[in-house]
Amino acid sequence: MPDPATPSPAIQLTDATVRLGGRDVWSHVDLSIEPGTFMAVLGPNGSGKSTLIKAVLGVVPLAGGRVDVFGRPAGDGGGDIGYLPQRRSFDPGMRVRGIDVVRMGIDGHRWGLPLPWGAARRTRDARVDEVIDLVGAAAYAHRPIGEVSGGEQQRLLIAQALVRAPRLLLLDEPLDSLDLPNQGAVAGLIADISATLGITVLIVAHDVNPIASALDGVVYVAQGRVVSGTPDDVITTETLTALYGTPIEVLTTSDGRRVVVGQPDASSHHAGPHGHGHSDAHDHSGHP
Repeated sequence: MPDPATPSPAIQLTDATVRLGGRDVWSHVDLSIEPGTFMAVLGPNGSGKSTLIKAVLGVVPLAGGRVDVFGRPAGDGGGDIGYLPQRRSFDPGMRVRGIDVVRMGIDGHRWGLPLPWGAARRTRDARVDEVIDLVGAAAYAHRPIGEVSGGEQQRLLIAQALVRAPRLLLLDEPLDSLDLPNQGAVAGLIADISATLGITVLIVAHDVNPIASALDGVVYVAQGRVVSGTPDDVITTETLTALYGTPIEVLTTSDGRRVVVGQPDASSHHAGPHGHGHSDAHDHSGHP
C-alpha cells in the first residue's frame, strides 16, 4: 500500500505502451516525475514526444500499462492540468482580444450557455487579470490577438493554460517559431512560473538551450524507448548509444556545448554548457 504521507508523483507511467497505426510508438515505459519539477521532453523527429504529452492528457489511449496523474488515471485530472498545444498562428485580422483568449481557459466550454455574473464573474475576471499580470501581458491584453507579436501571443496562451490554477503544465514546443530573443523571454517566463508557483512543468522542446539552466531533468524519447534523468546522465555517449542501439557520439565543443552526432535520422542534438540537449528536428505530429 502506498504511504499516504508520501505525495503521489505528478506523472507516473507504468509499463506503458502506445500503439498507433498498428505500430508501437514507444513501449514498456516506466517513468516517474515528481511534483514541482521542471522537465524537458527531447528526442528526434517522430519519436513520440507529443504522443507522450497526449497520453498524459488521456486523449491517446494506451495499448498496455497505465498512466497516472497525481495518483489518478490519465484523463481524470480535470483542472489539475494546463495544456498548451503546439503553436498555432492567429490570422493578423483576428479581432478577438488577448484577454478574451485568456478567459476562454475558464469558460471556453460554455459557448451557448449564460456566462457567470455577479460575484462569480468578478472572481473569474480577477483571476484572468492575475494570470495576465503573471505572464507580463497587461500592456497588450486588450489588443486584438492578431495584432500582437508571436512572443506576446505565446504569453497570452500560457496565461490561458494557467488561468484554472493547474498543478501540472504541459507545453508542446512553446518556443517553436519564435525568434531568439522571444525564445529566451518566454523560456525565462516558464522557468519562473515553475519555480515560484511550484507547478510541475513538462515541456516538449525543440531547442532546450533557453531553458537549460532551469531544468530539473530530461525525458528522452527515441527508437520506441524512453529514458529519463538529469541532463548530464542522459545526454551521454553511453546512454544514447544504448537507447538507439547504434553508436551515438556526444562531442563537447570548445565553449562547453555538447553536440550529439550519428543519430539514425541524421538530426543533430545540441546541448548548452550545462549539458542539456535539443533536437534540431521537429516532432510536429507526435506520431511516428
